[in-house]
Amino acid sequence: MAAPEPFASSLYAKSLADSGKEQQTISRELFRNVIAFCEVSADLFTCALGIFAAYFLYLSLRIGRQIQYPAREAAAVSIVFGLFVVLLLQRDGAYRGSGSLLQIRETERAIRIPAQSLLLLLPFSFLLKLNFSRAAFPIALVLIPLLLILQKQIFSSIIRILHVREYGIERVVVYGAGDAGKRIVSALLYSTRLGLRPVAVIDEDLLLAANSMFEMGYRRSRSVPVQRGPVTPALLKAFRCNMLMVAIPNLSTGKLIAAADAAKQAGLRIAFLLGSPLQEPQWTESTDIDGLLLTSASEPVAPWHYVIAKRTADLVVSSVLLALFSPLLFLIAFLIRLDSPGPALFIQKRVGRNGEIFNMYKFRSMYTDAPRYEVSPTQSYDPRITRIGRVIRRISLDELPQLMNVFLGNMSLVGPRPEMPFIVRHYNSRQRQRLQVIPGITGLWQLSADRSLPIHENIEYDLYYIRNRTFFMDMAVLIHTLIFAMGGGV
Repeated sequence: MAAPEPFASSLYAKSLADSGKEQQTISRELFRNVIAFCEVSADLFTCALGIFAAYFLYLSLRIGRQIQYPAREAAAVSIVFGLFVVLLLQRDGAYRGSGSLLQIRETERAIRIPAQSLLLLLPFSFLLKLNFSRAAFPIALVLIPLLLILQKQIFSSIIRILHVREYGIERVVVYGAGDAGKRIVSALLYSTRLGLRPVAVIDEDLLLAANSMFEMGYRRSRSVPVQRGPVTPALLKAFRCNMLMVAIPNLSTGKLIAAADAAKQAGLRIAFLLGSPLQEPQWTESTDIDGLLLTSASEPVAPWHYVIAKRTADLVVSSVLLALFSPLLFLIAFLIRLDSPGPALFIQKRVGRNGEIFNMYKFRSMYTDAPRYEVSPTQSYDPRITRIGRVIRRISLDELPQLMNVFLGNMSLVGPRPEMPFIVRHYNSRQRQRLQVIPGITGLWQLSADRSLPIHENIEYDLYYIRNRTFFMDMAVLIHTLIFAMGGGV
């Protein structure tokens, strides 16, 4: 017996929709696999090229005994090294296509993995009788990370162009226009590798619903339209999206079920917000006592060799930079005195590791009658800021005297930014966790789009750093800071 016409047509439409959805899924999966293969190939080629280049630089600079190796042996060493790098990157999760914290992880891997691979290459080249001069290794140690970082940036730009042309992306609707929604939208816009593009924000709150939501950043060049709710299957289908992200903490059970039902009817995947986008779990350690698992809170403790290496690097780099920048420091001090009356240096009490109070040095960028302890200006046209102050704040030259704090040991080159005592006095227990390490001149928060908001309200970056800090991550943060400063943040 034939099915009724309306039922048959709806069944046909559903089968077409399911077929299209399946094709989209296959297409996205194929795109990810192709991208992963291309990235592995690019990494292998870049690292092999780096070894070749290091060898020819070794010959050109006339370093060491100038031993000439056959091209076949140099090629074998390059291929073996490239394979080591790719295997270690794979083991480290570099090709899983996951999100990235400000691309710091990619840069940290690009510095750490080649160094580890070069250490592995030494015994393997001996066992396989592959001759390669040890004098070329220091050159490779500097050259290969630079090439790998450059290649990763180019690769990310290519992926971004492909995503603009609708290749390999999932269109995402974010449910919630509050702080969590803003952070998720910004994170998705900045995380190219995720392939998740926010196309709209839905919210039922009349106060939050607006025409558009801009990214959290300095230029605010990208925005996402905001639509007044509620979430319905028709509304979701209108945006031609693939996923619904619920970004409202403590959403009522009724509204959560309604959103899930709407997503299911529209044929969408749904993701729920369990915490802030970058929130780290509380640090704990477990002990097994005859089958009884006891869990206790613990603080992250940095390895002793990292502490020594970090302090040594701080001491050496701050000493060298103070010597190199001394003419610039005197010039800035002279211009500050010329521009407005008062001292060139601005000394302010800040809170350091374990709540220790210290004097932090900066170049004075505001008039002397401005309150010493008050929330810092967030806009360049703030009337408290002097003319020369606007210039040095824009390119962060006002922070240069803090190299003296680094030399003295109450600050580091990389770490959470120190805050004023009146702010720390109101910290809660979670916010006080950022006082576990020595504060720094630069860090993850300074590089983030969330810098437009107070530090203590956006401590996820600092907690992430405290939990995952390594010497290579510090180097990655410094590289990104240099790139950011050259780009000219506000």
